[in-house]
Amino acid sequence: MSKDYYATLGVAKGADADTIKKAYRKLALKHHPDKNPDDKQAEEKFKEITEAYAVLSDTEKRRKYDQFGDSGFHQRYSQEDIYRNFDVGDMFREFGFGSDDIFGRMFGGAGGRSTFFGGRPQPVKGQDYVMHLSIPFRLAIEGGKKRVEYRGEQGLEILQVTIPAGIESGQKLRVSGKGGRSPSGGPAGNLFLEIKVNPDATFSREDRNLLAKVRIPFSGACLGLSVEVPTLQGNKRIKVPAGIQSGGKIRLKGYGVPAKKGHAAGDLYAIIEIEVPDQLNVEQKALLKKLQKAGL
Repeated sequence: MSKDYYATLGVAKGADADTIKKAYRKLALKHHPDKNPDDKQAEEKFKEITEAYAVLSDTEKRRKYDQFGDSGFHQRYSQEDIYRNFDVGDMFREFGFGSDDIFGRMFGGAGGRSTFFGGRPQPVKGQDYVMHLSIPFRLAIEGGKKRVEYRGEQGLEILQVTIPAGIESGQKLRVSGKGGRSPSGGPAGNLFLEIKVNPDATFSREDRNLLAKVRIPFSGACLGLSVEVPTLQGNKRIKVPAGIQSGGKIRLKGYGVPAKKGHAAGDLYAIIEIEVPDQLNVEQKALLKKLQKAGL
């Protein structure tokens, strides 16, 4: 589920650190479980505002959240990452509340618990690993399964990962529990697959739209013609209007990156390139000279 941390705290996106802290203090005081015993809604609200504050109160995490948006941020940061080095113990002690028992019950030892709760050290999660994964262009657009060979602490493993449709270079996929082993009996780390999308001979991409070059003869540019355009679903014949210029675009609605939750399907644009022959036969030269005399 998509989250908006700014809306959760009721602050503007450009709010300064002091405004964010004041907003969290006010909401935390209102929804703290010590003030709302046995109130599950208050507890869930308290979790939400605390997660939002853990991100927005940290300069680097906030920068990444603003840069990548909610979905992209959560592909890069696990809950353990979000709470690492996060400490609100002093703030709650000002309220007269404890934090160790409540956070232990609510978050179950999520990352950074020993600093977050101000309590006893907890088992440390294993190290996260990052592996670069190159995938074909069409797999990135359409999504599907990808076989990955991964050498971890247990030796060579074969993983079958799901590539979501529309993924882009630089995004990461998380494979839970495939990172390093914990040195103290805690959970294993995660494996993050950093995606690199290989270029395609036919298509390129701009956001959720695809681009395909289509070459037409000079006469077709002047008079118009019909031509086949490659799409992910096979060739589609379109009409090219008379007088089109080189670099002109013709839109094929819905033939781009497939639709997914929260996003409509992108479009495909046929980019027109006008062919200029490098060799002419005698008849072609004669015809072109006549056109030249006619002012064309």
